[in-house]
Amino acid sequence: MADRDYGSSENKYSSLVEHIEAEMPKMSKGQKAIARFILSDYERAAYMTAAKIGEEAGVSESTVVRFTMELGYEGYPHFQHLLQEELKVKLTSVQRLNASKRYSSDSQVLHSILQSDIEHLKSTLENVDPVAFSQAVETILGAKRIFLMGLRSSSPLSSFMHFYFTLLFDDVRHIHSNSANEVFEQILPIGPGDVLIGISFPRYSARTIQSMQYARQRGAAVVAITDKADTPLAQKSDVALFATSDMASFVDSLVAPLSVINALIVALGIRKRDHIEQTFEALEHLWDEYKVYDKSKDRKTDLPV
Repeated sequence: MADRDYGSSENKYSSLVEHIEAEMPKMSKGQKAIARFILSDYERAAYMTAAKIGEEAGVSESTVVRFTMELGYEGYPHFQHLLQEELKVKLTSVQRLNASKRYSSDSQVLHSILQSDIEHLKSTLENVDPVAFSQAVETILGAKRIFLMGLRSSSPLSSFMHFYFTLLFDDVRHIHSNSANEVFEQILPIGPGDVLIGISFPRYSARTIQSMQYARQRGAAVVAITDKADTPLAQKSDVALFATSDMASFVDSLVAPLSVINALIVALGIRKRDHIEQTFEALEHLWDEYKVYDKSKDRKTDLPV
């Protein structure tokens, strides 16, 4: 089933929560207990096992599994995945923070977050589209000017891209501001022959989406870096690259998106090898002259004995 198919091929409900609420009058006593628990604390329930939900609702694990299947889902994992996807977009920051209550210790946080990021990388690798990746490379290489845009939590990703893109290309513009007017002023000159790279993950930035739409209207190419195909960013782009991003708590996981961006920079660097060799040679002389990097072989020798 598709991610947004809430228990029916007709997709009659706009959300999974709405689906549960609509079906509650028909449920058995045990199913209603499960439904009440999920609806009362869904930001926490989305990350609990079927057994744990059963324990909280006072029913068996098998009852929880049957509950999801009778609603029309393929099983508990499918139901849980859809609930997590829905919450990524709809949860407020406070609700995201509340979701972190599932961690009982610092060591559990460390293990869970690292394991989650490993799974995100695996999922991204399994689902990556090499054709779209190559198309993005060609689109960027052929651009007169490159506009990079990633706002709010995606800002570190666009900053990282900007740092390396300035080594590869002569005209790179980083769109960054907390003011909507300033954002639109910076993107105003975009036009035919240019490319806008828009980066956003749940919750999606409205200004990034609006800027991508404006860029397309102006005749520029648009490359999106986001989490899946049925997002506003992907729908307003000429080519989209997808990376798995999940909500661990109030912090968004950007490990897989950064890995895709790394791959994009390397692929572009290989194609621009002659250009960056000259750039790096000039930079090395400047770095040496102005002592940008510490070149001491052993810092310990500078310490008093």
